[in-house]
Amino acid sequence: MEVNNSSVFNKMAISGHQNLFFCQDKVVGLQAIVAIHDTTLGPAIGGVRMLPYESLTDAVDDALRLSEAITYKASLAGLNLGGGSAIIIGNHRTDKTEALMRRFGKFIEGLNGNFIASTDIGTTQKDLEYMLSETDYVAGLPASLNGGGDTTLFAARGVFYGIKAAIKELYGDDGLAGRKIAVQGVGGVGEQLVAMLRAENARVYVSDMTEERKMKIAAKYKAEPITYSTSFELDADVYAPCALGGTVNPETVPRMRCRIIAGSANNQLKEEEETNRLLKERNILYTPDFLINAGALISCYSELEGYGNDRTEALIKNIYNATRHVIQKSVEDNITTYEAAKQLAEKRIFDIKKIK
Repeated sequence: MEVNNSSVFNKMAISGHQNLFFCQDKVVGLQAIVAIHDTTLGPAIGGVRMLPYESLTDAVDDALRLSEAITYKASLAGLNLGGGSAIIIGNHRTDKTEALMRRFGKFIEGLNGNFIASTDIGTTQKDLEYMLSETDYVAGLPASLNGGGDTTLFAARGVFYGIKAAIKELYGDDGLAGRKIAVQGVGGVGEQLVAMLRAENARVYVSDMTEERKMKIAAKYKAEPITYSTSFELDADVYAPCALGGTVNPETVPRMRCRIIAGSANNQLKEEEETNRLLKERNILYTPDFLINAGALISCYSELEGYGNDRTEALIKNIYNATRHVIQKSVEDNITTYEAAKQLAEKRIFDIKKIK
């Protein structure tokens, strides 16, 4: 794998990244990257993603993009954390071992608390336990280790409040009874979201890349199964992407018939500038993913700070007000919700930087 050094520095300069670390250990087969975007508000936190990237450039780009999003996510949620991300290059089903995860933990320990690791695609709480053998800089641990437990519930609650805030903005009240909501991807977070929506009598349509999973969730919650690849075309109040990112793009937006986009997937927008313009033209309200999918991050922050469940719930519930604030700013300034959210996040970072 090769990466162009000058292009990496250019990318870091454009996005304002502070650090990019590489780690290799041939004995255990570890190739890892940690990106730190901004630590003005506090130490960088980020998930550890393990995937078999086609190129080092792809892995670096993913790390840079994810860490920048965490900076904005933490800022908008009012947390004293910065944005980071970690990538382990490899197949998590076949390449992952205890030794590899512990060696990665030693790498994290060497960053002296500037980066705190949590879970992401391809890693689990068990992997965090392995890292914990070598470093204290982990969050999202199971309750048995005094952690916050399963973060999927918190992630889903944040998206749930984001959906209610958007519904309130469009329809005048935030009741979900009878509202049509298409949830694309019903894994851990998606299933929890479906349960919350059905509890309020929303009409829920579910899709998943795995047909068996889709039918199981549809039956369990009395939801309607739809085709995964075209779920964004449903004539619905809300399209909630909760699987892979990039499903909102210049090719899909013209085919969308929803009023609102609000889901848990990271990096939902592809070709952000063009996609944002198309969404605005078509009057589709987008609640930025880094605004409403902060629930898991809030859970990790509460764990680090030693907060109880009540404080965690209050922080997650604030996503409702934060979402309304972003929407109102976008209307007042005649800008997209994406721009409004980024401006509010950057303003908090700028203000805190002044007192530091």
